[in-house]
Amino acid sequence: MPKLKTSKAAAKRFKVTGTGKLKRMKAGKQHILTKKSQKNKRNLRKATMMDPSNEKNMKKILPYL
Repeated sequence: MPKLKTSKAAAKRFKVTGTGKLKRMKAGKQHILTKKSQKNKRNLRKATMMDPSNEKNMKKILPYL
């Protein structure tokens, strides 16, 4: 069976936790920060888990991660 290719775009954006879940950073922290509250910006710093509904598709494009 041939090797599977990893999606490099996805590999740069996701990390796998010890339990096998995918960890991602939140969107919206790059620009136009003046209108966002300090609390909102602070919460965008934290990583979060990938939604379980998307996890099956992500595991397919990240076979070796």
